[in-house]
Amino acid sequence: MGHRIRAQSRGKGSPTYRAPSHKFKANLEHIKVSEGVVTGKILEIIHDTARSAPIARISFSNGEERLMLVPEGVQTDQIIQCGISVPVEPGNTLTLSEIPEGIPLCNIESQPGDGGKFARASGMYGILIAHDVGKTIVQLPSGKMKKLNPKCRAVIGVVAGGGRTEKPFCKAGKKFHRMKVRATKWPTSRGVAMNVVDHPFGGGGQQHCG
Repeated sequence: MGHRIRAQSRGKGSPTYRAPSHKFKANLEHIKVSEGVVTGKILEIIHDTARSAPIARISFSNGEERLMLVPEGVQTDQIIQCGISVPVEPGNTLTLSEIPEGIPLCNIESQPGDGGKFARASGMYGILIAHDVGKTIVQLPSGKMKKLNPKCRAVIGVVAGGGRTEKPFCKAGKKFHRMKVRATKWPTSRGVAMNVVDHPFGGGGQQHCG
């Protein structure tokens, strides 16, 4: 009888294939602002193993302190603003209805109040294309045009950490540490390189799946 193949092992859900979520810093969401404007001061910029982009620890004027995604150009001790009628500057959080057309956005909400769903990876951004009656059209990083509620919020700017994929790993050890925080088993062997007992494509004098 043959052994269990990789796809079957992944489906079982053993710790090997589970994301190490106990190492993750926080679930990054927009701060809740009921009315007015809340200002925040960036205390430090830190690394989170859960994501490719750097995150910032921010202390807000309402006494709350939380971790949030930061766009390019922000720095420690910088003051950011969240709320209604705040300046359109990198790091500030506004509703889509208050943002001019052509502005790059990140951490865009899908529904008002969900905390942000789109354009959250390093170097990603969406572009506000147009305003219409009861909806706002945003171009996502994939190029897809999506109609969103004008009350959805977004952060002005491009997510920091762009160009990350352009730097090669160079060493297997670097790749090992990168994959260790992913829900992926690494390294992996090709099915055609296995023995016949380990995979349907295994065995034979030549490496082919036929």
